[in-house]
Amino acid sequence: FFYYCFKIQGSFNSEETDGIVKECIENVVGGDDYSANLVNKWTAGIVERCLTQLVKQGKPYKYIVTCAVMQKTGAGLHTANSCYWDTAMDGSTTVRWENRTMYCVVSVFAVAVA
Repeated sequence: FFYYCFKIQGSFNSEETDGIVKECIENVVGGDDYSANLVNKWTAGIVERCLTQLVKQGKPYKYIVTCAVMQKTGAGLHTANSCYWDTAMDGSTTVRWENRTMYCVVSVFAVAVA
């Protein structure tokens, strides 16, 4: 019974996570224009803020967060990921964000701690 209740309450919520990630990107990058000198600062700030906000939720997960920032130049950006895990409990989401001068792609992987 406990496992069943835990499973329902602990399942990964990608919509909620998407909202957290978008807010973190906005807080770090906001309306700034792309600057190669700031990319390392932005990516580090985004992943740190995302991890902090996700952990604050107190949910039983270990998180992995990746972030890519790319200047809008007309070039293509392709990403892919694959996971082998418990799809009933674990989860992932990828958030694509953009402003006038750049793209930001953040992936969050959440692995349930049993």
